[in-house]
Amino acid sequence: VQLQAFGGGSVQAGGSLRLLCRASGDTNRGTGMGWFRQAPGKAREFVAAVVWSGDTTYYADSVKGRFTISRDNANAKNTVYLQMNSLKPEDTAVYYCALKGRYGGSARYGNVYDYWGQGTQVTVSS
Repeated sequence: VQLQAFGGGSVQAGGSLRLLCRASGDTNRGTGMGWFRQAPGKAREFVAAVVWSGDTTYYADSVKGRFTISRDNANAKNTVYLQMNSLKPEDTAVYYCALKGRYGGSARYGNVYDYWGQGTQVTVSS
């Protein structure tokens, strides 16, 4: 399985970006997909996730109400979007998408994801 993230860029505070993550290969083994980010000098942190069962979504408190994760369609298991609105300078980071390949475990933790994309840079200026 390979994942590619697209859509990063530079925006001013208050602006919007939409990230796309596309998985290829045997994506049927996945149970959900998530987004994480890592800012310079900081640890990777959870941003948002969607699990296929029940189309349940999860968000970090820092992005709740501003970011929305969705999949391409109700049955898609290989494409997710992250719509990011009201962006803040503290959202600046490299954003990574990941495929959760196992049942169980919290979608908020990186250790339940088996496949990772290469990352896309998001820069928000004040």
